[in-house]
Amino acid sequence: MREIFAGLPWWVKWVAVPVIALVVFGSLIATVVGFVIGLLFKALVFVALVGGLIYIVRKFMSSSSRSDW
Repeated sequence: MREIFAGLPWWVKWVAVPVIALVVFGSLIATVVGFVIGLLFKALVFVALVGGLIYIVRKFMSSSSRSDW
């Protein structure tokens, strides 16, 4: 592989090959990045909802325990 790239100009190694790789694998890369970002967003929403639920339950429990006989 090194012998193949050794005879090529610098722009083929550093410009053309990465561009071809992005064209070929671009949709795969975009799908993976989109999936990871979506997963992180869903995890953030989950944490926020669970935190809100815990806050509401604790607030309700503390206010109801004070009004008990």
